[in-house]
Amino acid sequence: MKVLIISALLATALAAPQQYPKPEYKPEYKAAEYKPAYKAAGDYKYEYAPYQFAWAVKDDYTYNDYAHEQVTDDKGYTKGSYRVLLPDGRVQTVTYTADAYNGYNADVQYTGEAKYPEYKPAYKASYPAPEYKAPAYKAPAYEQKY
Repeated sequence: MKVLIISALLATALAAPQQYPKPEYKPEYKAAEYKPAYKAAGDYKYEYAPYQFAWAVKDDYTYNDYAHEQVTDDKGYTKGSYRVLLPDGRVQTVTYTADAYNGYNADVQYTGEAKYPEYKPAYKASYPAPEYKAPAYKAPAYEQKY
C-alpha cells in the first residue's frame, strides 16, 4: 500500500509542467502616427513688482512680541528684517537682503541677556492626605494555658 501511494505521488510530481508555456503569438504594436498639437511654453520674463509691507504683534499677556517688515524694488532687490522675542528673554533680530545675484544674506543679532531661572519644584497635592485614627483594640494577653 505504501509503495502504491509513493508511486502515485511521484507520478503526479513528474507529470506536472515545470515552467510556463511560451506565448504562441508575438504581438506587434505600432507607434502613434500623430504629432502633439501644442507648442512648448516659452521663457517668460516677469517684471519685478515693487512692494512694501510691515506688521507687528505685541501682547504682554501671552508674551508674544514679534514683527516683520520687507521692501522690494523694481529690480528684484529685497531688503527686510524680522524680530522675535525668544523664550529666554532675548530678542532675536534678523536683517536680510536678497537678490538674484547674491542670493539670501542674513545678519542675526541678539539683544538682551538670557535669563534661566533656577528650577523650583512646585508639586502640591490636589487633595489633602487622608487622616485615619489609630485602631482601637485591646492589647493581647499572652498567657500560656496548659
